[in-house]
Amino acid sequence: MNAIQINNVMKRYGRVTALENVSFSFEHGKIYGLLGRNGAGKSTLINIIANRSFADEGEILIDGLPAKENMAVHEKLFCMSAQDLYDSSLKVRDIFKWTDRFYDHFQKDLAFEIAERFSLDTRKRFPALSKGQQSILKLTIALALDVPYVIFDEPVLGLDANHRELFYHFLLRDYEKRQRTIILATHLIEEVANIIEEVVLIDRGKFLLQEPVESLLERGYCVCGPEDALEDYCRGRHVIGRDELGAMKLAYILGKKEELPHGSPLQISNMNLQKLFVKLTEKGGL
Repeated sequence: MNAIQINNVMKRYGRVTALENVSFSFEHGKIYGLLGRNGAGKSTLINIIANRSFADEGEILIDGLPAKENMAVHEKLFCMSAQDLYDSSLKVRDIFKWTDRFYDHFQKDLAFEIAERFSLDTRKRFPALSKGQQSILKLTIALALDVPYVIFDEPVLGLDANHRELFYHFLLRDYEKRQRTIILATHLIEEVANIIEEVVLIDRGKFLLQEPVESLLERGYCVCGPEDALEDYCRGRHVIGRDELGAMKLAYILGKKEELPHGSPLQISNMNLQKLFVKLTEKGGL
């Protein structure tokens, strides 16, 4: 099976359980959004997939091969993370050179092209770069690697709006040329809502859901109106959250949207992905 398979992964730090029996798959050829609040376990899972940390229980398979300490999967996966893993004595151009030696499928010419578009000075050493420029360097390397699976952990950290748009442009251009699996772990949910095809949601170390964005948005909606009428409507439905807006009450619902009867004091509206994420995670589960 061409996929990253996460099978019953557990990870603890002392008494804290960072991941609890997490199981799902990232199939080949899709753009995923890996979403979760701070401390949900996203970065822990990414580090285990990337062999920077090891699970206490369970396993990760990449195209059917065990990922743990296995050089056979080296050319299959790359993880761009917020961690600074580069030698501080190296210039950007030297980092490109050493990446080219370490990976057979690194496209050095493409890396220089992307760096130029981002106005990244390849003569500078890594510590001399601003936080945004450091992120650009990491993005450039990830975009220039022709591997089947690429993970971006908070990829636009420190980038201004123009550079974020340029990154998404390169990401989609790359995906059109060579379809592969792209995993975006980010807090800027609305920015990637029109890019990602499928959402994986982790909350408090547990797998919460995996669903195509389109079908998830079709299932999530908001109903508002007077309290009594709203409570009657919500009875028997899957309410994932509530709010108040002055005298009006709001309920956020997952399920089949039905037409309101004529003359109903209630109103129905769609939910965006950001609001769905907030309501699904604010109380810790479905």
